[in-house]
Amino acid sequence: MQGKLIAIEGCDGSGLSTQTSLLCEWLRNAGYGVHQTKEPTENFIGKTIRSILRGEIVSGQKTLQLLFCADRAHHIESEIIPALKQGKVVVTDRYIMSTLAFGSLDEDVGWLKNLNEKFPRPDLTIFIDVPETVSINRIKSSRPGTELFEKTGKLKKIRENYKKLAKVFPNTITVDGTQSVEKVFETVKASVKELLT
Repeated sequence: MQGKLIAIEGCDGSGLSTQTSLLCEWLRNAGYGVHQTKEPTENFIGKTIRSILRGEIVSGQKTLQLLFCADRAHHIESEIIPALKQGKVVVTDRYIMSTLAFGSLDEDVGWLKNLNEKFPRPDLTIFIDVPETVSINRIKSSRPGTELFEKTGKLKKIRENYKKLAKVFPNTITVDGTQSVEKVFETVKASVKELLT
């Protein structure tokens, strides 16, 4: 496969969607073929996950994590692999690191790693790091309610998980997400330039 897979990771409220959109726009303007995507997806499994996160469907954590992996498997088969085969740069808002950071709050991280073992690894993972207080403030200012993991105590643990993973996850850079959108993007862009040259 000639394409590249880039994952943008971080806690809720860290600016993932903004940076994903900026990166894809910049890549398109630079002449690259781009496939912009996110997890959970918008397919039937992803929609079920979103309903659980909003509290509309009650589910145990093991079921939720298996749904995340099923959604990822479908995502890889239907979107990521075809785009990579076409030589595109695939930019996904969340991927494997999210499962490990969030899921290990309630499930064994070894089990989660085994579930994700056969999935393609990103050529570059960008972890946008913000303190949990910043995450909560941004979430509250952008929408009326919070979802399953969007509590200060949980986000603190999730952030710590991300920071540990970023040290051992291959091809990962950490970006200070408390900077301005423009400064964060300059760092994101520089790391992607390095990957593609």
